[in-house]
Amino acid sequence: MSDATRLSVFKTYKLYVGGKFPRSESGRVYEVTDSKGKWLANAPLSSRKDARDAVVAARKAFGAWSGATAYNRGQILYRIAEMLEGRREQFVREVADAEGLSKSKAAAQVDAAIDRWVWYAGWTDKIAQVVGGGNPVAGPYFNLSSPEPTGVVAVLAPQDSSFLGLVSVVAPVIATGNTAIVIASEKSPLPALSLGEVLATSDLPGGVVNVLSGRTAEIAAPLAAHQDVNAIDLAGAGADLAKELEIAAADNLKRVLRPQAVDYGETPGIDRMTAFLETKTVWHPTGSLGASGSSY
Repeated sequence: MSDATRLSVFKTYKLYVGGKFPRSESGRVYEVTDSKGKWLANAPLSSRKDARDAVVAARKAFGAWSGATAYNRGQILYRIAEMLEGRREQFVREVADAEGLSKSKAAAQVDAAIDRWVWYAGWTDKIAQVVGGGNPVAGPYFNLSSPEPTGVVAVLAPQDSSFLGLVSVVAPVIATGNTAIVIASEKSPLPALSLGEVLATSDLPGGVVNVLSGRTAEIAAPLAAHQDVNAIDLAGAGADLAKELEIAAADNLKRVLRPQAVDYGETPGIDRMTAFLETKTVWHPTGSLGASGSSY
């Protein structure tokens, strides 16, 4: 068969929920265009039911993921970087189309996103040493503080940084043992949906990251009010939407990370990891103290 008679195989983009690739339960899709208005693909238009399904998947995955060793989580995050490296050209093309960038600038964004996974992979077994430790107390006690993941985190991905920004808000959430429901950039969801395919082949347990596409406000509203969501990152919300979601999130005292101006090209600090960590402090008696000090 000659190339002239061959029909192209167009990609069908799907959600990533619980380690599987469902279409939206509503059956809806919406058109995704490039920066010049050219049609690229139809993306699933997620519903409230899809959002609830994603919460169920994230909660189911939380126990095993938070209970995994930090070293193991680091290995898996590094594996994600390895898999992305192998599909680099696909993501360069998708980011270039999504953000109207030249191929060289899109490649720089993709390379930075891959490096970001490696950066957070290195932090998984080190963050506890930075934010935890022994506390000096007045008494015969060991007093130790250690960080623990908050739980299920809803993440509104940045609207204008379809891949580097996405990775920059997702990687720190799961690096520390949380699970995530990610709402992709409304206007540029394709790199996020393709990331789901990478996550599925990167040893990441199903449900640790769930990717939804569609109208940000429509999906975020039920997540902000959901009683089984423990925290929400409002990175991709405008000022009015962020205020509405913060009010809804207060019902079950969710942790809220407000929108802020961020240059995702800069080396990140640890703020996005510590934003979704809780601190557990344990007291333990050291035994009787004599004139010479502790019996230990």
